[in-house]
Amino acid sequence: MIVIPIKEGENIDRALKKFKRKFEKTGVIKELRLRQVYKKPSVKKREVKLHAVYVQKLQSSEQLG
Repeated sequence: MIVIPIKEGENIDRALKKFKRKFEKTGVIKELRLRQVYKKPSVKKREVKLHAVYVQKLQSSEQLG
């Protein structure tokens, strides 16, 4: 459960902003979206591998430039 302590006289908008940030960090929505469609383990593994290659290319191009 997410608990946001509110100080005396604190604006409700600021408290809502804190709540949204904490809720997003938990990753609930992200996990729900991932669970809507089944992906085979081999497909997941392939996507992770392709992402790693992409990141590595970006890092190597930054070092050259």
